[in-house]
Amino acid sequence: MLQQLIQLVQENAQDLIVKNPNVPDQFNDAAISEAGNIIQNQLAQAVKKGQLQDVLGMFGNQQGLRNNPVVSAIITQFAASLASKFGVNSSQAQQIAGQLIPQILGALVSKTNNPADNSFNINDIMSQLGAGGKGIDFGSVVTQMQQGGKVDFGSLAGQILGGGKSGGLGGLLGSLFKRK
Repeated sequence: MLQQLIQLVQENAQDLIVKNPNVPDQFNDAAISEAGNIIQNQLAQAVKKGQLQDVLGMFGNQQGLRNNPVVSAIITQFAASLASKFGVNSSQAQQIAGQLIPQILGALVSKTNNPADNSFNINDIMSQLGAGGKGIDFGSVVTQMQQGGKVDFGSLAGQILGGGKSGGLGGLLGSLFKRK
């Protein structure tokens, strides 16, 4: 997933990083890789913390990307990294990150939600972030969110973070996800 994510960053970073005189040319590739790493690490950290509603909310379009706390954390960390590692002025770093990260995540969401585009798959993404292998069809969860359906994120987090197939918080989702 990281290589695909970095490719997506490269596709979206031309104006904001590569052609931007505020980002020294010798750091362009490193800044692009840094954006991809931060996105993946922050999403994985959010899953581990049980922030599934925020992570899946990006894909379910339930929350605007700019209002999503996980996206805000990614923007903040990337801006700090641009300033500390690549010598970009703090306010310029915040402006670059504030434009680039939502643009990248918007492209990721669009590709993931497009049935004709198989470059990203929500189940593969969630697996890479540490939430896979539990028999959960995250595509169904996202579809349910898009259609305004209620999702019990507490139970979903319990299943991912250690609930069993039967009983416990994870067991409550059995019928929702057609587990046997």
